[in-house]
Amino acid sequence: MATLVLDNGAYNAKIGYSHANVSVIPNCQFRSKTARLKTFTANQLDEIKDPSGLFYILPFQKGYLVNWDVQRQVWDYLFGKEMYQVDFVDTNIIITEPYFNFTSIQESMNEILFEEYQFQAVLRVNAGALSAHRYFRDNPSELCCIIVDSGYSFTHIVPYCRSKKKKEAIIRINVGGKLLTNHLKEIISYRQLHVMDETHVINQVKEDVCYVSQDFYKDMDIAKLKGEENTVMVDYVLPDFSTIKKGFCKPREEMVLSGKYKTGEQTLRLTNERFAVPEILFHPSDIGIQEMGIPEAIVYSIQNLPEEMQPHFFKNIVLTGGNTLFPGFRDRVYSEVRCLTPTDYDVSVVLPENPITYSWEGGKLISENDDFEDMVVTREDYEEHGHNICEEKFDI
Repeated sequence: MATLVLDNGAYNAKIGYSHANVSVIPNCQFRSKTARLKTFTANQLDEIKDPSGLFYILPFQKGYLVNWDVQRQVWDYLFGKEMYQVDFVDTNIIITEPYFNFTSIQESMNEILFEEYQFQAVLRVNAGALSAHRYFRDNPSELCCIIVDSGYSFTHIVPYCRSKKKKEAIIRINVGGKLLTNHLKEIISYRQLHVMDETHVINQVKEDVCYVSQDFYKDMDIAKLKGEENTVMVDYVLPDFSTIKKGFCKPREEMVLSGKYKTGEQTLRLTNERFAVPEILFHPSDIGIQEMGIPEAIVYSIQNLPEEMQPHFFKNIVLTGGNTLFPGFRDRVYSEVRCLTPTDYDVSVVLPENPITYSWEGGKLISENDDFEDMVVTREDYEEHGHNICEEKFDI
């Protein structure tokens, strides 16, 4: 019996059989300006000739799966002959969903997985539980960890003790990668070039040039300097999709500090945007979101737990999700959490080698467990007891 592990994120789906490797695939559909009528699904993105003004059709809104038609088409593509050629009669699936997912969404998911696709057995689980499982497997001596999952729609902070989540201390911050990209689009549109339609391009800009500042005011001062002294300033060459397929940063020695470039390429000059955008993760109040930043929320969450457990959480802070890939992210979380905690506690912040696929790897490990059969709901169970058995078994 094969097991398919699908970490179904709002931006990327991480999918693969438990005995094979993982692929990271956009979990959405695209339409381009030029070929308006044709819809591209998932990783057919590479076939689009001119990805400027790319129109995203996302199955997730505000972090919850609401657009089932799109999700179905993406799944049909992933499970179908183009990709994984799933033989549903002989396959189990482990699939992730957000914390405190709505019951109606859970029921639709059960129906689609059992009745439409007819998987043999299903395990629905939070991505954080998979990450925690992976962390405890790598560090067998530890009993507690706190998973910081900073994704596309939200950042969740969830303490796990012996692989059970502590519901009373879960925190959600409504800041994710989507908000950062949108904010960067607004800043650039306001300051130099109208890019409100260019989500795809600006997302790439964000990934290429943004970083987390270790000292915000110091970097702000550097960003105000003129000429050579301004080490923050970069020129980003925008793609024109004929000769330049993908945007890139101009090397420092080629930058023209005053005046225009002779070549015809279109450039963006970015200074304080580079660190002011990721700063929102640490101070959401900068753009009027009245919430705690990540380090503060970590400390707040741990303080909601019994005192004798607290030191164990502080020394096992695990960062997962795409936003943790900003350079300087881990160091900043560490230094701020360190400032906010009593000196007699050890603080350790772990950034896995690949924070995006970390929970997928946890799912792979769970499927190899001996007690995997007891965790899943089989198709017979579902046909006999319906949704109730899923509600009993899955701790969402």
